[in-house]
Amino acid sequence: MSKALHDVFGFSGFRGVQDLVVDRVIHGQSTLAIMPTGAGKSLTYQLPAVLLQGTCVVVSPLIALMHDQLRSARANGIRAATLTSADTDRGATMDAFRAGELDLLYIAPERASQPHFRELLLSARVGLFAIDEAHCVSEWGHDFRPDYRLLRPLLDAFPQVPRLALTATADNHTRSDILAQLGIPDEGLIVAGFDRPNIRYAIRPRESVGRQLKAVVEENPGPGIIYAPTRARVEQLAESLARDTGRRVLPYHAGLPPEVRARNQAAFVASEDMVMVATVAFGMGIDKPDVRFVAHAGIPKSIEGYYQETGRAGRDGDPSVAIMFWGADDFARARQRLSEIEPHRQQSERQRLDSLAGLVETAECRRAVLLRHFGETPAQTCGNCDNCLQPVGVVDVTDVARKLLSAVYRTGQSYGLGHLEKVLTGVSDDRVLQRGHDRLSVFGILTEDEKPLLKALARALQARGSLTATEHGGLALGGDARAILKGEAAVAIVVPPKQDRKRRSRGGDAGANPVGDPLFEALRELRRELAKEAGVPPYVIFHDSTLREMAGSRPSSLAELGLVGGVGTRKLEAYGDAFVEVIRRHA
Repeated sequence: MSKALHDVFGFSGFRGVQDLVVDRVIHGQSTLAIMPTGAGKSLTYQLPAVLLQGTCVVVSPLIALMHDQLRSARANGIRAATLTSADTDRGATMDAFRAGELDLLYIAPERASQPHFRELLLSARVGLFAIDEAHCVSEWGHDFRPDYRLLRPLLDAFPQVPRLALTATADNHTRSDILAQLGIPDEGLIVAGFDRPNIRYAIRPRESVGRQLKAVVEENPGPGIIYAPTRARVEQLAESLARDTGRRVLPYHAGLPPEVRARNQAAFVASEDMVMVATVAFGMGIDKPDVRFVAHAGIPKSIEGYYQETGRAGRDGDPSVAIMFWGADDFARARQRLSEIEPHRQQSERQRLDSLAGLVETAECRRAVLLRHFGETPAQTCGNCDNCLQPVGVVDVTDVARKLLSAVYRTGQSYGLGHLEKVLTGVSDDRVLQRGHDRLSVFGILTEDEKPLLKALARALQARGSLTATEHGGLALGGDARAILKGEAAVAIVVPPKQDRKRRSRGGDAGANPVGDPLFEALRELRRELAKEAGVPPYVIFHDSTLREMAGSRPSSLAELGLVGGVGTRKLEAYGDAFVEVIRRHA
């Protein structure tokens, strides 16, 4: 097993729980592996695919993801193919499968659940079923796909073939559902740690999001993804950021023509510095390891969604940034949408939203909050999130909250924060006077010390659901508002530190590219040329971490180059001479 690991992938050892998962699979035991993005999930079925008799059938949710993994597998000398609606050589693929000439066969769940595919499997030898993005099978997961629920009959038709389900995000409820839906025994669950220590988390109130995102793009020179909540916002941000930063910035959303989406995605995958502004439709199909930052221009749907989306940064293990800019209106819209989903799911979705509100409003370590959500017991501080790097203060604002909620109630629960602020601070403008709000008991009751806290308090109350938005943009009481008014619940808010403009979102001093190393840049240039010739993204040739090790150890022969992490037999044969020559020239 270790020999194949080195010969095929160029690795001298396993990472994390990879060895436990591979060992179970090799011994025919069905397994659900919960492993964080970047932990090497694909290796846990690609290595068995090389070692086992028969073909490993991989169920994957997106064609783009399949083709991305296909390129990487073939670059390592693995015999792989896809069977999708986008393939023109399906007949040749099926013939190769029947003849036992494939190690891996990727297929979408929609096709896998069809009777004709089961008939195809009966005509060949199957060594393993791998179900990628397995959280899609669960109604309780954050990205439910009904076609995943139809896989069980196919799996049961081949009881002797082990099943390997893989996902990066699943809470306890979702894990139990995946095990049940895919027929995997409870003892088959393997959970790796969820921590991604190379990602620096930061969450800030949204002020001028265009200016805030411009700073992120300017401070992080590598590839990046910016998630925006609507198609219109995606296009607006892509246009403004391209103009204001000089970087190549492209949009991606479901409303674009398919050929434009495909072209933009291909450009991003191949680029070493491009930024993609996208809706959440973008990302699951991307296996790009060198994304240096992920930014959110609004809140994601849940902590699970946030973890998965931010997890697209730094899959290569290099320092990366995940930064979110949020506003009270994000939570107001999200809580309104709760009423539109099926009644039996409303409670669980409300809990997810409450957990997300807790993450954005916490004064604690962000990473600790994230990891506790997934059932871990982390250290109290991580040293690599905004709250740990610049500790925030917490202020008890229960009295101010009662005044604000009282003003909302006494003005009829139909006015926005601007009007309420005037009432509470004693501003007698025409609107206040016309409605007689200057005669209310709450008129002018805020003290000078309380006034600066009002906007942050209103944002926090909307995040936790104590204030809700009305149809016409006003504020109304919700959640635990009455408990707060009665003195039965307390309210505290975070007072953020003054921002150090020099390190607002920077991923840290340890960048992906060593400064002043001409050999590293020469190796990157060679990688670009080889990638262009082969028609693959540069990272398929070698990751930056592999080039850095080459630049550091300066191997002078193919034998020495073969000892560098990430240089397997196939890549050594294909590219070794060219890289050794560049290293010799810089000796």
